[in-house]
Amino acid sequence: MTTRINLLDWRAERRAKRKQQFLSMLGLGMAASAAVVVLALTTVSSAVSAQQERNAYLQRQIDETEQKIKEIEELEKVRDNLLARMRVIEELQASRSASVHFFDEIVNTLPDGVSIRSIKQTPEGVTIDGTAESNGRVSTYMKNLEASPWFQNPMLVVIKTSEQEQLRRGDFQLRVKALKAPSDAPSSESGEGGVQ
Repeated sequence: MTTRINLLDWRAERRAKRKQQFLSMLGLGMAASAAVVVLALTTVSSAVSAQQERNAYLQRQIDETEQKIKEIEELEKVRDNLLARMRVIEELQASRSASVHFFDEIVNTLPDGVSIRSIKQTPEGVTIDGTAESNGRVSTYMKNLEASPWFQNPMLVVIKTSEQEQLRRGDFQLRVKALKAPSDAPSSESGEGGVQ
C-alpha cells in the first residue's frame, strides 16, 4: 500500500478554493447584471415604442382636428356670404316696397287741379314737374308733401303762369326729399335716402 502525502500547504489550497468561489460568484454577478441591463433596456425600449405610438396617434388626431377647423372656416365663409346675399335681397325687397309707397303717396298728396308730367330722382332728391290751375294749388300740394311721412323739405324750384282760353295754368317744378321708410309709418324698414 502506498501512502499519500500532501505536500501542499492547507492554507494555499483553501486560498485557491476561495479564489475559485470568488471568480464563480463574480461571473454569476456579472451575468445577473447583464440580465438586469438587458431587461431594463427592453423595458425602456418598449416604453419608448409605446410613447411613439401615442405621439403618432395624437398627431393623427391633431391633423384631423385641423382639417375639421379648416372645413368649419370654409363653412363660416359660405354662411357669411349667404347672409350678405340675404341682406341684399332684403334691401331690394324693402326698396321695392318703398317704391310702391313712394308712388302711392305721390298720388295721395296730389290735390284736385294739379297734374304731374314727370318725376325724376336726382342726388338732391326727387324733382316733380307738373301743372296746376293756380299757385294756391301748388302751395297746397307742397303742404301735403310736407305733412306726408314719406317726404320732407318740399322746395319750389320754378313756377310759370300762363293763360290759355281764359284758363290760368301754372307750370311748376319742385324738389322734395323722399324717405325709404318714415319713422312713424307702419313699416319694418328704416333709414333715409332717395327711393331706388
